[in-house]
Amino acid sequence: MAEKDTYYSNERLWVMNVQQQTGEATYKTTLSPSRGLDGRQKAQILVISEDDCMPERLARALPEADFNLEHAKGITAGCELARSGRFQVIMTSPTFGDGTWRRLVDVAAHYDLGFVVIVLATTFDMQEWAEALEYGAFDVLDALYELPRVAQSVKCAAWAAYLKGAGPRMGAIGHSKAA
Repeated sequence: MAEKDTYYSNERLWVMNVQQQTGEATYKTTLSPSRGLDGRQKAQILVISEDDCMPERLARALPEADFNLEHAKGITAGCELARSGRFQVIMTSPTFGDGTWRRLVDVAAHYDLGFVVIVLATTFDMQEWAEALEYGAFDVLDALYELPRVAQSVKCAAWAAYLKGAGPRMGAIGHSKAA
């Protein structure tokens, strides 16, 4: 019980610290524990979007309980949270007033973090999509029409992050334990 309380306290302190440093509002979309009902650790997903409805839409597209979503409203706040090393997947809009999704890929490379970036775009053309994949994005999804594909993309991204050294143990990414 004390371990769970410590987890929540540390999470709140980290979010408050990022808010003080960046002046940007961040909040947790869920305060569910870091472990699922079967004891496996949940994959941590950071959603960076100026749209407050995006985390809710993504939560509906990710019906499985093996993911915890956290939301940041800008790239600066998102990069600070990403530097904590606790996220496996970061889903982001392409551009913000304070930067682009490319900063996340740079943060991952600079600090040797294993998270992967999924770009949720509404206006990417094929050339921008190819450039995003070349630069280091794991996937580019159309935020308007490809939300049903999000669950599969996030599962694949979480496995890729695990293989890069980020995140929970293998059983945590939506697959059952061997019988």
